[in-house]
Amino acid sequence: MREERAPEDAPLAIESPSNPRIKAAVRLRERRERESTGLTLVDGGREALRAIEAGAVVESAFLCPPLLATVEARRVAEKLGQSFEPYGAPIDLVEVSERAFARLAYGDRADGVVLVVRSPRARLDDIELPPEPLVVVTEDVEKPGNVGAILRSADAVGADAVIAVGGTDLFNPNVIRASVGTIFSMTVASASAVDAAGWLRMRGIRILASRVDADRLHVEADLRGPVAIVLGSEATGLSDAWRAPGVEAVRLPMTGVADSLNVSAAAAVLLYEAWRQRHAGVASSAAESR
Repeated sequence: MREERAPEDAPLAIESPSNPRIKAAVRLRERRERESTGLTLVDGGREALRAIEAGAVVESAFLCPPLLATVEARRVAEKLGQSFEPYGAPIDLVEVSERAFARLAYGDRADGVVLVVRSPRARLDDIELPPEPLVVVTEDVEKPGNVGAILRSADAVGADAVIAVGGTDLFNPNVIRASVGTIFSMTVASASAVDAAGWLRMRGIRILASRVDADRLHVEADLRGPVAIVLGSEATGLSDAWRAPGVEAVRLPMTGVADSLNVSAAAAVLLYEAWRQRHAGVASSAAESR
């Protein structure tokens, strides 16, 4: 096993996939390790670049020079090579062999970059909203790919916050990957259903719950103004916390044999309908001016 610095101030070099530094980073793929350390992994050049540009606290960076194939990965390496120090302390930069990187990387994300970052705080009390916010709430969504895809859609339409009730942890590396790094520029929080519902009501935010048994279609609901769209898991749906007085239920039209969409697909449909309604006047004015 080789682990040495040469010349002075050069990045640490690791050849062996059994190196303790590699093993410690790999353990961050386990939720218990992430919760105990407050750290997580960012896989891939695009995701790493977005994390850096959003101000994520990078504790260490693993680079495999022969695999830096994408523009984003090379840009990350360039930033790190410029002694990128956003918090007054140097990043622990580690160069690894292809063998070592294969142990560290997830799946096919072999573009030569993995970051260890400090998971941002995700609390309701830290959220600041504009006057007419669009908020997304997920409840008990366990699959990281679904949570990441919801974050990506929320980012795409300009939603103001995403609140996760139960389910997978927001900074699971697979959530980060599925969100293509947009999670670092999105306002996010974790909370209980009771706390999330109370927090929304205190701020005068209308709550619209997506339910397969709702009487009203989503296109019949008013998604303008301060609104929260609440989505539950496909397996269990939403809890009774979202059946309280004042919670409006909406459904998507389902004309086939299936009774529901994948939760991330449902989120995309609802969010883009919200975008359409909230920008209808702007779109009409633009069309008239052409």
